Amino acid sequence: MKFNTKVIHGNQHHEPTTGSVNVPVFLTSTFAQSSPGKPIGEYEYSRAANPTRQALEDSLASIENGARGLAFGSGLAAIDCVLKLLSPGDEVIAVDDLYGGTYRLFVRLFEKYQLKFTFINFDDVSKIENQITKNTKLIWIETPTNPLMKLVDIKAVCDLVKGKNILVAVDNTFATPYLQKPLDLGADIVMHSATKYLGGHSDVIAGALIAKDEKLGEELHFIQFASGGILGPHDSYLVLRGIKTLALRVQRHSENGQKVAEFLENHSAVDKVFYPGLKSNPQFELAKKQMSDFGGMLSFTFKSGKKEDAIKFLENLKVFTLAESLGGVESLANYPAMMTHASIPAEKRAELGITDDLVRLSVGIEDAEDLLQDLDNAFKSIFTI
Repeated sequence: MKFNTKVIHGNQHHEPTTGSVNVPVFLTSTFAQSSPGKPIGEYEYSRAANPTRQALEDSLASIENGARGLAFGSGLAAIDCVLKLLSPGDEVIAVDDLYGGTYRLFVRLFEKYQLKFTFINFDDVSKIENQITKNTKLIWIETPTNPLMKLVDIKAVCDLVKGKNILVAVDNTFATPYLQKPLDLGADIVMHSATKYLGGHSDVIAGALIAKDEKLGEELHFIQFASGGILGPHDSYLVLRGIKTLALRVQRHSENGQKVAEFLENHSAVDKVFYPGLKSNPQFELAKKQMSDFGGMLSFTFKSGKKEDAIKFLENLKVFTLAESLGGVESLANYPAMMTHASIPAEKRAELGITDDLVRLSVGIEDAEDLLQDLDNAFKSIFTI
């Protein structure tokens, strides 16, 4: 199947008893057994498996070309599951520019269990190679990164660690499987905050993992079952419904994202624009190589460099909503320094380039003309242009 067909039919089946085209929401915690240890069907207890969640997990595996999909109560619960594959003393090499919640989970929770985290810029694969030791067990990638939209050459990283007993996990939230296929490029695990583009309507909190092979998928499923961070049936239904329109939505997100990025790049009040689809981006060729389009996420800074200009700009937006999160049909604006990345120490933010005048946009599927007008009006509210 091609992708537009996969999001609707991939690993999906009509409900066998009634023929229902949509999977029902199975609001049940447990399932009847005919004799001890002999369930009537294939399900016993919903923490282990639920038919609605199973339908979503099967869809996740299909759209990422993986062997096993798993659905969690949040993206962080999914990352938590991956880290529980490791043992005290193991080392993780992670991209330096990453979601603040991921950084917080790594440093404030898992470091105390004797996991070691090294954060570096992945722009040059040799930098990763120099950090690898006998204890390195996981490479953690975001691409594009959050919020500076840096790209990581997934295939180059996977080729580097091939045969070294090191897992490569890719947070594919920003790109989605419509634009980027990390497992096809050699990664072992794909993670999604399914809250974002997979759900697509800002109405659910969810996470996802997709494993490249069955053995790894079974290991992750055991951790999911034993730790209990599962996604409920109703939320599973919402994400599954969202996936059915994923291709259409992300295509429009990408079209609008490109227009907004080009508008900002040519605006007299804007200093830098971080978007992989701009020809001025030094990683533009890599973006073309591993992505089919460039998505709806971008960030920018002001020529003034002033925090107060960024805040006033955000306060004057009307179509864009100032809010946490991303990937919904509506356009959102975010101030990383005080919102999504507040958990990263100020000195670390400054080192990474997450400045106090940085604004991140999640460009929605509205009419592009209305979005550009809204941005222009917000600029005019603070600058005489």
